[in-house]
Amino acid sequence: QVQLVESGGGLVQAGGSLRLSCAASGRTFSTYTMAWFRQAPGKERAFVAGISWRGRSTYYADSVKGRFTIFRDNAKNTVALQMNSLKPEDTAVYYCAGRLGGGVGTLTNEYNYWGQGTQVTVSS
Repeated sequence: QVQLVESGGGLVQAGGSLRLSCAASGRTFSTYTMAWFRQAPGKERAFVAGISWRGRSTYYADSVKGRFTIFRDNAKNTVALQMNSLKPEDTAVYYCAGRLGGGVGTLTNEYNYWGQGTQVTVSS
């Protein structure tokens, strides 16, 4: 079992960068597949990026490829999302999610643990 807490959200201008961080508490964090999802007002929660428990495989939504990077530090129990070249369309609440074992999934029901979310707003 693991508890997740996101941080790093805020207001940024289009073209700027922001780094989100997810801090996890739990003895088995290193065995969890981790991912970031986002939800814009009036829309369904959608997959953004995922990383395997070893950290050797990463997956991205087409809309963020080349702009976002997911990485993790199992020694510090953290997973981060570096967001560059931000666009107004990236505005959403971003959630950290985890699941025990398995590969990286892109659906919300494939993850068992969720953070409370952090707001990212990109202005034009």
